Amino acid sequence: MPIQDDIDLGNRKMEHIDIVLNEDPSYRKTTWFEYVHLIHISLPEASLDDVDTSVELFGRRFSYPILIDSMTGGSSGTEKINRLLAELALEYNVPVSCGSQKAILKDPETLKTYRVMRDVGSEVFIIGNIGGQDLRADPKGVAEQLISSIEADALAIHLNPLQELIQPGGERDFNNVMEAIQEVASSLDVPVIVKETGAGIAREVAMVLESLGVDAINVSGSGGTSWSAVETIRNERRGDVEMARIGRLFWDWGIPTAASLLEVVTAVNIPVIASGGIRNGIDIVKSLVLGASMAGLASPFLKHMDNGYESLKGFMDSLILEVKMAMLLTGCDDVDTLKRIPRVITGPLREWYLQRCVARGDLE
Repeated sequence: MPIQDDIDLGNRKMEHIDIVLNEDPSYRKTTWFEYVHLIHISLPEASLDDVDTSVELFGRRFSYPILIDSMTGGSSGTEKINRLLAELALEYNVPVSCGSQKAILKDPETLKTYRVMRDVGSEVFIIGNIGGQDLRADPKGVAEQLISSIEADALAIHLNPLQELIQPGGERDFNNVMEAIQEVASSLDVPVIVKETGAGIAREVAMVLESLGVDAINVSGSGGTSWSAVETIRNERRGDVEMARIGRLFWDWGIPTAASLLEVVTAVNIPVIASGGIRNGIDIVKSLVLGASMAGLASPFLKHMDNGYESLKGFMDSLILEVKMAMLLTGCDDVDTLKRIPRVITGPLREWYLQRCVARGDLE
């Protein structure tokens, strides 16, 4: 049995936000996108104003290949965050994912902190969110409850064994999660996405997920926020010296985002979302060139919250401009063209790609 946490789930969520905003729980290694090189085209024969950034995913045409990824919900104060994120998603016609809805299962009163996203408007594309281990008791029933509670358009099932193992009071048993995922994927009438929480998804896991019937995979690789680091800081605050030591050992555990993305897109035939340390438009474009359908960001949006909605809009406008500029400079005026351009992969990412993502016959 896990050691009981000494604070409730709502306070834990607020502590997570505090650590992300006021500490530095970042990976000490990078996403490896610096090893992906795009070919500069000096004669683009296109206008920046004509660059089409729209993408189709889950039967909907989104204006930009940007997912406002999972952040929070379930405690007092988080409804303001979720409202602003939903308003941003509505204005820019991009999808938004709420934080883990586990709190609703423990305290129905927390529903309002998530439901506020749907209250923003019926056109907001909302992705629900629950941990794989939290589905096991009643996979179909829990999933349907969480989807209906916020009228979600899709459901993300997150995998976070690393975070749970370091977390005070975290889960230690991960048996029967695959069975739960399969039941949910086969029974729901909305798309089911499986995502990591910062440690990345390997090709072996991706192939299993595809066989279980999931509709998309969000790799959430390493290089951005380390949730092992977040839980390590929580352990340090509690004076748990041993778990803080172990957490520091696993601080950088995980597959770099660019490597995880290549692992997954070369292994499955379902849409793949890139996330984990993506911070700008060039990262987004590189993700698309490597095969992603969309790129997700979380903490960069969270860090613009303090300055209000206009700051969020400013950040989104900058992202969009960066994406359009990078597309133009590679000679592309739409995303479909972008996915067919050449790229150069160097350094450790090339070594990883050759060892893990290329058929042996292709190496001979």
